This record gives sequence, C-alpha cells and structure tokens, in this order.
Amino acid sequence: MTQTKAAGPLSGILVVDLSRILAGPYCTLLMAEMGARVIKVESPKGGDDARAYGPYVKGKSTYFASVNRGKQSIALDLKADGDRAIFEKLLAKADVVVENFRPGTMEKLGYGWEQLHPKYPQLIYASASGFGHTGPNSKDPAYDMVVQGMGGVMSITGPIGGEPVRVGMSIGDIGAGLYTAVAVNAALVHRLKTGEATKVDIGMFDCQIALLENAVMRYTVEKEIPGPLGARHPTIVPFQAFKTQDGAIIISAGNDSLFVKMCNALGLSALATDPDYKTNALRQKHHGKLEHTLETLLKTQPTAHWLAIMAKADIPAGPINNIEQALAHPQVAARNMLVSVPDGSGGTLTLAGNPIKMSAFDDPKTRAPAPDLDADRAAILSYIGG
Repeated sequence: MTQTKAAGPLSGILVVDLSRILAGPYCTLLMAEMGARVIKVESPKGGDDARAYGPYVKGKSTYFASVNRGKQSIALDLKADGDRAIFEKLLAKADVVVENFRPGTMEKLGYGWEQLHPKYPQLIYASASGFGHTGPNSKDPAYDMVVQGMGGVMSITGPIGGEPVRVGMSIGDIGAGLYTAVAVNAALVHRLKTGEATKVDIGMFDCQIALLENAVMRYTVEKEIPGPLGARHPTIVPFQAFKTQDGAIIISAGNDSLFVKMCNALGLSALATDPDYKTNALRQKHHGKLEHTLETLLKTQPTAHWLAIMAKADIPAGPINNIEQALAHPQVAARNMLVSVPDGSGGTLTLAGNPIKMSAFDDPKTRAPAPDLDADRAAILSYIGG
C-alpha cells in the first residue's frame, strides 16, 4: 500500500499574510509551496497592490498570480472593530504573521510585535521592510529599485565603463523574501525547541549588502571600489562570457586543473604552461591578454561547436539563453520547474515551479490558483468559529 505523502514540511502551519506586492508575498509563496496554509489579509479597497500589475489574462493580474498561488484571501479593514475581531481570531490560531509595511504602521494599528507578543505568545512575527526596524533610515519608504541602487549592486552590474544597470529581476524584493523565509523557518525550529516565539526583522537594504559577496571583501581588504565588469568574474579567470562565431559562450574554468583541461581541449596546450597563467592570481593579473587569445579562437566556430568540446572535456560551460530558450531547456521539464495553475477564468497559467525538492514530499505538476479578493471569507470564518 502506497502511503500518501504530506503536503510539505510546513503542513499544519498557519501563516497570516498581511504583505503585498513582492518581498513578503514571495516569502509566503515559498511557505505555501512547503505546505503551510497561507491566509492573505487584504484591504477591502482593491486588496494587494499587485492585483493591479500586468500582464493580465481576462482582467486578472498574472503578476499577482505568480507569487500568490495556493493562498487564501479575506478582505479586512483593520481600522474597523468587526474586522479587527476577525483578524484577532486568526492571530490566535496562527503560527506566523508576515507583513512588509513601513515600520510604525503595525504599531499604529495596535498590532506591532510588542503589542502582539503578550497576547499571542505562540505567534512568530516576521517583518520585511526597506531598511528594517532600527537605524536612521528605518522609517524611509523603499522599493526594489531604491535598495538596488543604495545597496551597491547596480554599481557592479553592466558593461565596463557603462551606466549603472538594474539587475534584470527584482533582486531587492526577492532577496528579502528569501531571507525572510529562511528566518521564519529558523524561528519555527527555535519555537519547537524552546517554546519561544520571536520577531524576525528583515531589511531589504541589509539583504542587498549581504548579497554583495566578494565585492564587500574586495573593498574591506584591498580598499578597491568594485565597478561593473560585464560578463566576467571579478577574481576568477577564465570565468566569463566569450564571443563566438554566432553568439557567445560561458566558460568557467574555476581552478588550475580545469584551466589546463580547457587549454588542452581547445588545442591551446601552450597556454597551460605559459608562466603568466600558471595560477589564478597570475591569470587575473594578465586576464586581458588571455581573454584576447581565447576569444580569437572561439570566434572561429559557432557556440554549439565549442559547447560540444567543453562537454566532452567535462568543463563547466553553457550558452547565454534568452528566456524562451531557458524555459525550453530539457532540464526545466525534468525538474518540474514549470507548473500549471488555473487562471480563475477557465484557462491555465504556466508559472515557475518550486526549486526546493525534498524526498519526503511530492512536487506536483499543478498548483492551486491565486485567490480572488475575499474569495475565502466563508471558509476562513468557519475555520475561526464565526
């Protein structure tokens, strides 16, 4: 007899989601994907702002659907006594509340951490705001683009000598959503071990600093202010994009032995013994000359030719795919990274799947739809007892 697997490791966990747009909803999407019941508490006046963001299918936002699938919705005015009573019944049952308001907003409503913790000692409180709940900028407004600029990532993105460029996806919001999800799961483990619920305080700006990885070290250790390098790694050579006859190829020869293998595979064995290239530090010092030699050769044949050579030699390499090509890659289907979700109008949407694969839990090819505003009021009121 085959035993039915649980919905996910967070099955039985109730998340009350006050967040909107992207950072908070991305956190709670991950929690829903891992089996939690997520109830979105939205403003009766239009709900989550993302409901008004395109593209649309039959008048409904697919942007909203992409990060709110599998959740439930109830519309509550948290300044109205009746709706506050409903909200407080939800909090009494909840394990986690997630919000991404500007610091001070929840306190004005009477629902800040200091106000909630004595009443609901089991409740983990998670906030994802622009700058966190402390510091001189804590009350400032922020969107993804603001923290990308302030956090430095735009200054190291783009072509050499070019204008600052936004990362091509919302790394400010998504980064904060990921860190919030990690922290909430850690808080759940802490509560399991100690019985103590805690506050999670995530700042989008903090997350951008944390994501800078070697750029921080290059400045603090060498006092170098990093700039954009195009498609080249700042400290590993060769680890970059090279032009080919018909496009480009990424080659990542990330250590000395891979460099030797790459040289031999390309018929450039003399490079492997060149004293200028014996170590990564030397290759970094002479990167311009090395890049010119490699690219001169790579431009003589199409990308597919070189990819086959790199694959045969077991050297990390790949094409630069556009989105259509990336989604058509057989690895996407093999890993269930596109899933079907009802669009609420009789059709289906194809959305990004869940990259968290766990042996104990299924990874179905379909997901529940994103809720219409207030669509689950009756079920939620029944759940909390009216």
